Amino acid sequence: MTTHTEAEIASQPDCWRRAVENVPVDALPRPGERVAVVGCGTSWFIAMAYATLRERAGLGETDAFAASEAPAGRRYDRVLALTRSGTTTEVLELLGKVRDIRTTAITADPDTPVMSAADQVIVLDYADEKSVVQTRFATTQLAMLRASLGEDLTRAIADAEQAVATPLPGQLVEAEQFSFLGAGWSVGLAQEAALKMREASRSWTEAYPAMEYRHGPISIAGPGRVTWMLGTAPEGLREQVEATGGAFVESALDPMAELIRAQRVSVARAFARGLNPDEPLHLTRSVILSS
Repeated sequence: MTTHTEAEIASQPDCWRRAVENVPVDALPRPGERVAVVGCGTSWFIAMAYATLRERAGLGETDAFAASEAPAGRRYDRVLALTRSGTTTEVLELLGKVRDIRTTAITADPDTPVMSAADQVIVLDYADEKSVVQTRFATTQLAMLRASLGEDLTRAIADAEQAVATPLPGQLVEAEQFSFLGAGWSVGLAQEAALKMREASRSWTEAYPAMEYRHGPISIAGPGRVTWMLGTAPEGLREQVEATGGAFVESALDPMAELIRAQRVSVARAFARGLNPDEPLHLTRSVILSS
């Protein structure tokens, strides 16, 4: 029987198409605005990716923070809050403290407190999920955000279809350890890939900016271990990793589509370990803290 996580991973190309066809531009940051993007867990990593892309597009200073670590008193024109559940305590508390700053939230559930906590709310209910492990909502909101920056995601969607359908190498299911690497906007995606592997399959995973990997972390590379690049690797890195006996994974896929491959590996590893990826240990769909 197909798990919710498997079905949600496979649905991503269709969700991305819908997202790029329906970009609510009026609710999103405007060119020139100074923006803080906040979230928790997966949403924080998506915030990191969007912040880098927005600045790279020349549309304004954009910072990304874990909601619990957003600096108090710093001036922004807009706060963009990402929360699949619409109930995340740290996000709601931050929105409650914001004064004289325009706020926008992106969520999957229209029947949650975030609907009244933010000035404007974008609801991607078609990308909501039953699984605790977040996959399609994260990438769908990033697809929408990328499209809002003027990106053409035609190739990314085609790459996603390939990522969903291509068989997975057995060595990835059997590997002892993973180090995910990114550069620029894909640093956030590398963090997210590592999180998915930890959540779904309790795997030993780490994540770094690609250029930083040689400043210490490469010491854990070796036989049975995988260094996985999301995007284009720095020159010479593959050779250095392979010299340790470790495997180096890199593809020409859009980094967001390559994230899908990592999601699929996390599920395959969960099955191999007798785990249910829909119900990761010690986790719930939303973190709601008692006051």
